[in-house]
Amino acid sequence: MASGSNMMAPICLVENINGQLSVNQEALQILGQISQPVVVVAIVGLYRTGKSYLMNCLAGQKHGFPLGSTVQSETKGIWMWCVPHPSKPNHILVLLDTEGLGDVEKGDPKNDSWIFALAVLLSSVFIYNSMGTINHQALEQLHYVTELTELIRAKSSPTPDEVDDSVEFVSFFPDFVWTVRDFTLELKLNGHPITEDEYLENALKLLPGRNSKAQISNLPKECIRHFFPKRKCFVFDRPTHDKELLANIENIAEHQLDPQFQEQTKNFCSYILTQSRTKTLREGIMVTGKRLQTLVVTYVGAINSGAVPCLENAVTTLAQIENSVAVQKAADHYSEQMAQQVRFPTDTLQELLDLHAACEKEAIEIFMEKSFKDEKQEFQKKLVEIIKDKKDDFMLQNEEESVKYCQATLDQLSVALVESISAGTFFVPGGHKLYLETKERIERDYGKVPRKGVKANEVLQSFLQSQMAIEKSILQADKALTDGEKAMAAERARKEAAEKEQKLMRQKLKEQEQQMEAQKRSLEENITQVKEKLERERESMIREQNMMLEHKLKIQEELLKDGFRKKSEEMNAEINHLKNMIDTTQNDTSWIGKAIATIGTEFGSLLLAPAKLISGVVRGIGSLFNKK
Repeated sequence: MASGSNMMAPICLVENINGQLSVNQEALQILGQISQPVVVVAIVGLYRTGKSYLMNCLAGQKHGFPLGSTVQSETKGIWMWCVPHPSKPNHILVLLDTEGLGDVEKGDPKNDSWIFALAVLLSSVFIYNSMGTINHQALEQLHYVTELTELIRAKSSPTPDEVDDSVEFVSFFPDFVWTVRDFTLELKLNGHPITEDEYLENALKLLPGRNSKAQISNLPKECIRHFFPKRKCFVFDRPTHDKELLANIENIAEHQLDPQFQEQTKNFCSYILTQSRTKTLREGIMVTGKRLQTLVVTYVGAINSGAVPCLENAVTTLAQIENSVAVQKAADHYSEQMAQQVRFPTDTLQELLDLHAACEKEAIEIFMEKSFKDEKQEFQKKLVEIIKDKKDDFMLQNEEESVKYCQATLDQLSVALVESISAGTFFVPGGHKLYLETKERIERDYGKVPRKGVKANEVLQSFLQSQMAIEKSILQADKALTDGEKAMAAERARKEAAEKEQKLMRQKLKEQEQQMEAQKRSLEENITQVKEKLERERESMIREQNMMLEHKLKIQEELLKDGFRKKSEEMNAEINHLKNMIDTTQNDTSWIGKAIATIGTEFGSLLLAPAKLISGVVRGIGSLFNKK
């Protein structure tokens, strides 16, 4: 169900049984299989107002969400339908139909408030569906929006300057669409034609005065204006004036519906399907079906525990799950690429280290792309540990393959030598010279064999050392040599052995330096990529904060223009709070420096690089970000 296309009908996502919310495990499994980004459209409104009909239209179906024909509410809890998005490739459209608000059969009205809050939290487009007109009564019925400040938290702890938490709602709340059904008025204001959007904005204008009627009317208006910067309105004529047809609207032919209603429904669906945003959280974190699954569980769990759903806590929970997956995907990619590209034994250690560096770079990129909120670099550190272990395994395998290949090569090249020794061929006058020529020929032929790998010299040295005793016996038995010549030959053999030992030691020292350089490169790559990611996150935070500020300044300007000076001045605390946030984000980059310092200290010791290499890398890059 990776595409969501196998879901032929809606399923209950959040059950509401006797006032207790619970999550349907089958629905969660469906979401868990959706790896693509989701566009989530939720609809709420009074019961029996035709919400489900609109959602079926968005799904491109006549049947799906149940359409009751009585005064009894059909939908209980929140129902979900996942379908391939018709205009966004590789996206899934998730439709959420909620139980009707204000159902007289429900005992606890608080239940409605939680359903309303969940719809806001889970959606990227929030549709409020009502009947008739947008008047005082319609706004009174939308009192749920005024309760959001008590039902939702942006952050887990209060702001230092005690500005209301709701100032940040605008950064993660969905777009707001008001659908007005059975609309009978003319779209005119003061005798002039107006658009549906202008009708909504006019209805949201505050009433002057301090009387209770004005205050009751203004509160939901203010909340909508403050929380939902992007607003849209659609009005619908009555689908048909035939009551019998209306009672079975899902079964009637399209031509039996009012033409105007058909056109209005078409325009509504076109807007929702082409203009709706992908569901995102703070700082542009994109929501997939799997991530939506976690959000549902987290929010419903918070409600059932008596707490208030908190976006920051939900993102933290999500990050723990997603970052673990990101580590695994990155590590798997490293293993797969190394296994595909490496050819054992590698000619040199550097060849293997270069391949490691390229695959590690790709793995870190994958981790950076799929992870978020790894604030202490805990998950990145796990990835470093895993890749280091995997690299060590590849190096060990490379050495073993080299030893095996070199040993087999020498065994083959030394067959004649071994047979001659066994036959006593060299234990004759002049035999020592003959033995040396045979041994040197083996060394020359061995040197010509390509790609023997990192253990070539070591295996050869071991072979030569294994021959030292027999060579000494042959030398001593050679009656063609004087004692002086034998002494000189023994000294020459000792010097050659010492030179070969020194050559082997130089190779090992060079390989150690190459490994140290590789560790330094690994540290630099981790620092570079995390620095770039933190910079991108900082830019995203600044854009988000500027958007919030612009929205608040626009509201303040409108209030001042409409004569609400006091309300306009009351917004100064929120506006100053946002300005301070932006100033801090723009000018204080010490947190990036701290992250780099953490990587330098902890990752450096993990990679076993010398302290001077670590400090040199960290000092050079980290100092750029320690200015406040």
